[in-house]
Amino acid sequence: MTAAAEGSAPLRMTRARRNALLQSEPVQGFALISPTFLYALVLLVLPILVVIAHSFWTQHYLTIDRTFTLENYRIALTEPIYRDLLWRSLYISLTVSLFTVILAYPIAYFISFHGGRHKSLWLFLITIPFWTSYLLRVMSWKVILGYNGVLNSGLMGLGIIDEPSTALLYNSSAVIITLTHAWAAFAILPIFVSLEKVDRTLVEAATDLGDGPLRSFLRVTLPLSAPGIISAALIVMIPTVGDYVTPKLVGGKDGVMIANAIQAQFGKAANWPLGAALSVTTMLIVSLMAGATVLIIRTLQRMAR
Repeated sequence: MTAAAEGSAPLRMTRARRNALLQSEPVQGFALISPTFLYALVLLVLPILVVIAHSFWTQHYLTIDRTFTLENYRIALTEPIYRDLLWRSLYISLTVSLFTVILAYPIAYFISFHGGRHKSLWLFLITIPFWTSYLLRVMSWKVILGYNGVLNSGLMGLGIIDEPSTALLYNSSAVIITLTHAWAAFAILPIFVSLEKVDRTLVEAATDLGDGPLRSFLRVTLPLSAPGIISAALIVMIPTVGDYVTPKLVGGKDGVMIANAIQAQFGKAANWPLGAALSVTTMLIVSLMAGATVLIIRTLQRMAR
């Protein structure tokens, strides 16, 4: 008992000292500093340190030319490589917009005029493929169009080709196909909304006055749904001009677009002024192209009336 008591005394002394230490004012004051406060303090101090380090590096190791010049815009508009990439991007964007609207309009028309009480179900089924990642959908087309992909295997199984074709992937056509599928739902929805606003009595009146289905569609339904067509075309056209992932994965050297060149200037080339000039030039050209598209469609709409 004596030995046990002697052995337990230091333990009791240690606990007592620990309790006294925890009850002291300095330790209790430190305990009031919560992890959230420390995290906020780090977030506040870290940007300041980054700015100071960047300023120090710029002043001692970098020389920034702040002379005003339009040379980068001249390069962006006159250099053949950038001019060709810009025209290719505009061509792909317009082609994707056209194919997407052509693909989306019949689907939206069927849902609006023949969907009945299952319209919501049809729209739900259309959006299901787009629950997955955009990157996964692009990679799926890479598998379909690949050298040993689904399409080549199917064509060889049917005896149409003797060996896999290399013309299905890594070109502009692969980019157009992938982008058309990727943006199809974004074109179906605005066209469907526009078709839902078409007064059905006008279609019935055109039929009663002797117009057939095609004539009533061209004279009544199509002009009244033009706002949806314009919206769908713009929704698809504007983002696809600057698409980076799809040309990178399925475009190859023949499907490179302007966004890939801009990324290269901001990345490996470290030429930020030229990258900014390419970005601004692309934005202005796309804005002009979007305005021209709206004017052309509205002019055709007035001519149809």
